[in-house]
Amino acid sequence: MQRQHVASSPNDPQCLLPTVQKFITHSRHVTQIARRFGWLPGARYTNLRDIRSYDRIAFLDIDWHRYNFAKHIAAARATHPLYTVAQDILRRRDLVRILDEAQELAEVAERVIVVPKAKSLAYELDDLIPPQFILGFSVPSTYGGTSIHPRYFRRPVHLLGGRPDAQRSLADQMPVISLDCNRFTLDASYGDFFDGQIFRPHPSGGYDQCLRDSLRNINRLWKNYYVEVNHGA
Repeated sequence: MQRQHVASSPNDPQCLLPTVQKFITHSRHVTQIARRFGWLPGARYTNLRDIRSYDRIAFLDIDWHRYNFAKHIAAARATHPLYTVAQDILRRRDLVRILDEAQELAEVAERVIVVPKAKSLAYELDDLIPPQFILGFSVPSTYGGTSIHPRYFRRPVHLLGGRPDAQRSLADQMPVISLDCNRFTLDASYGDFFDGQIFRPHPSGGYDQCLRDSLRNINRLWKNYYVEVNHGA
């Protein structure tokens, strides 16, 4: 059994989290398929249309290219998501403002993910970012990613985007409790699926079949992954 330990007070009682929560942010059709594999529905704050049929949105994502806090908090108040993500911390001077926004989001979301990307924060993550927030790690891809080394992420982590194999590899270096992943939907549109190690052409093809087999194999990657956490973490 593979375990990742979340560093905190040695006097706190500990438990094992046996599953990693997985979120999908895509069309209604893809979300319905992913739900059958235990994935939870998500949406960007700019597009809540595809999750209107659900009692509660599990993951409220952001438009990080054109972030607008007013629109984000309005969507969070309307949906009361399980998780949402604060704006990426690209510059140290933005830390206080973004943490203030994260605190406001925490009033209407069950958990808030804070995504540190400024390299100068690396040595002080546990001191600068309050413990009630989950640390977010943006998996490196063609769209960018977190440049802080994974070893500095010692608290519960949410993985943002990237390839499923890259996500699983990072989980051996940091304690992952949740993730979102849409990459396999892009490959499915070209007839490829994730086989547990790489993306390759599906033997029988078909968009939905590629989705189903990718979801099945991603779930298998995480089957024996456990995170040891403190109750107060």
